[in-house]
Amino acid sequence: MRSRFTLGLTALSAALLLWPALVMAEGEAPTLDSGNTAWMLTSTALVLFMTIPGLSLFYAGLVRAKNVLSVLMQCFAITSIMTILWTAYGYSMAFGDGGAMNAYIGGLDKAFFNGVTVASLSGTIPETVFAIFQMTFVIITPALIIGAFAERMKFSAMLIFMVLWATLVYAPVCHWAWGGGWMGKMGVLDFAGGTVVHINAGIAGLVAALVLGRRKGFPTSHMPPHSLPLTVTGAGMLWVGWFGFNAGSELAADGTAGMAMAVTQIATATAAVTWMLIEWMKHGKPSALGIVTGAVAGLVAITPASGYVGPIGALAIGGAAGFICFFGATSLKRAAGYDDSLDAFGVHGIGGIIGALLTGVFASPALGGAGFKENMDMASQVGVQIISIGATIAYCAIVTFILLKIIDVIVGLRVNDEEETMGLDIALHDERGYNY
Repeated sequence: MRSRFTLGLTALSAALLLWPALVMAEGEAPTLDSGNTAWMLTSTALVLFMTIPGLSLFYAGLVRAKNVLSVLMQCFAITSIMTILWTAYGYSMAFGDGGAMNAYIGGLDKAFFNGVTVASLSGTIPETVFAIFQMTFVIITPALIIGAFAERMKFSAMLIFMVLWATLVYAPVCHWAWGGGWMGKMGVLDFAGGTVVHINAGIAGLVAALVLGRRKGFPTSHMPPHSLPLTVTGAGMLWVGWFGFNAGSELAADGTAGMAMAVTQIATATAAVTWMLIEWMKHGKPSALGIVTGAVAGLVAITPASGYVGPIGALAIGGAAGFICFFGATSLKRAAGYDDSLDAFGVHGIGGIIGALLTGVFASPALGGAGFKENMDMASQVGVQIISIGATIAYCAIVTFILLKIIDVIVGLRVNDEEETMGLDIALHDERGYNY
């Protein structure tokens, strides 16, 4: 009896001693986590690495030799200009408080990174790290679009278009999904940018290709990539950098980030092999261009799903991306007759739609996923995914079309025939990629 009394008294004393600490822990503000911060610093560098040099080299190898510098110049200029834009007002429009309009757009309370100090946090990481991580997304998204109109747009028109597009299309859609807007509140699953990045860029690219028209000689003239080694190297860099894109979107070094990395690898490999096998059966030989294009399609499709699906979902999404994007990037373009120069729509638009849609299926716990949004089953989650896809397509297409038409009236979109024949490297930049 005495020992029981002593034990009870000891337990009561320990509880009373710990009570203030427990109360404080429950109400205290988030504190910086050095492990999460280190991972996010790494992820930010990896996503920037995706654009320069990854996407730059991937696209540069795909164009003709006379246009190689123009593509590299566009990617580099976009990286620089989007950095300034994001600092000035883009971050605030995407992640700031929009007040009465918050369902649709953020405000300007964080313009010029107002209030973003050394001490300010976003969850358990510095807000500076979060803001720059998100900056790398607004850098790569416009850069993806240039693949659709490569070899024929004026550099000046491209710069004006990208500034306006990032302001009027990217920032609002980003806010809808991730900044507290209507799409996020509706329950959309978009872990790392199926709607915000890939559908957005793919649709903008398709509209741009249609508005600008075909390149001279397309489709009768043969326009092969001038350097597949550059393209394969760029694709490899994209694959590695994508781990920061997807696993980094967890904003923490935890189990979800680990699973996001795993499914990214699985889906990418599956899509690459799927594309390779289809091409092998269809044309008799597998190509380097085919396998790397398939890999990029897999990377795109797993992006919205990466934090929500398991290995089974990754295999299914990767296989679907490799199969559907193969025909979307080849047969559809040939049948419709548009000139999507480097298959920006065929890979990013179609791949993004596949991934966003199938996220609503393979997030199911029965299929190894993390589960749907609260109070949703598969049917309702797929319904939300469809609404988000449709809204992104409609909004992006309409605004992109209007912007391009306005710019065409003011400065003109397309280089003249002589400049296009000469190549944009000499015509627009007075340089050559190669001096033989």
